[in-house]
Amino acid sequence: MTTHEHGRTSSDYAPEQPARLPWAQLAPEVYKAMVRLDVASRKGLDPKLVELVKIRASQINHCAFCLDMHTKDALAAGESVERMIQLSAWEESRHFYTERELAAIELAEAVTVLTDGFVPDEVYAKAAKHFEEAELAQLIAAITVINAWNRFGVAARLAPGHYTPGDIKH
Repeated sequence: MTTHEHGRTSSDYAPEQPARLPWAQLAPEVYKAMVRLDVASRKGLDPKLVELVKIRASQINHCAFCLDMHTKDALAAGESVERMIQLSAWEESRHFYTERELAAIELAEAVTVLTDGFVPDEVYAKAAKHFEEAELAQLIAAITVINAWNRFGVAARLAPGHYTPGDIKH
C-alpha cells in the first residue's frame, strides 16, 4: 500500500468508475499467455529501459492501471522520479536520458501510434544504431506487449492504485 501526500493511502482512493469486467479471470488462458509473452519480451533488455518504454506507451494510451504498475516497478528497479516525471515531455527534456534511451522512447511512440504514418525509417534507423538486431527485436516485442496490456487495461477499465511491485509481472 502506498502512502500519498496528506497521509492518505492507495486504499483510501476509490476509482472514478468501477472496472467493467475481470478480463483476466474470464480469459485465464489469454492472461497466462500474455504473462509468458511479457517475460519473454524483456529478455536481454535493461529493466529500467523496459519500464521507461512501458511508461511512455501507457501515457500515450491513457492506461492508468499500467502507469501505476510500471512507475512503481521503475522505482523498484532504481529509476528516478524526476526522469519519470519528464518522460511525457522527453523531447523538451532530452538531457535526462541517454541517446540509447531516447531512441527506445521514440521507437515506443512510433510503434504505439501507428496511425501517425507507421514507424518512420529515421526512427527505426536511430534505434537500430543503438541496439543490436536481437536487442531491437526484443525491444519491439516489449513495446508491442505493453500496447496489448494497455488495451486490456483500458477496455476493462482496470483501476490503478493497488499494485505493489512483485505482485504480478507484465
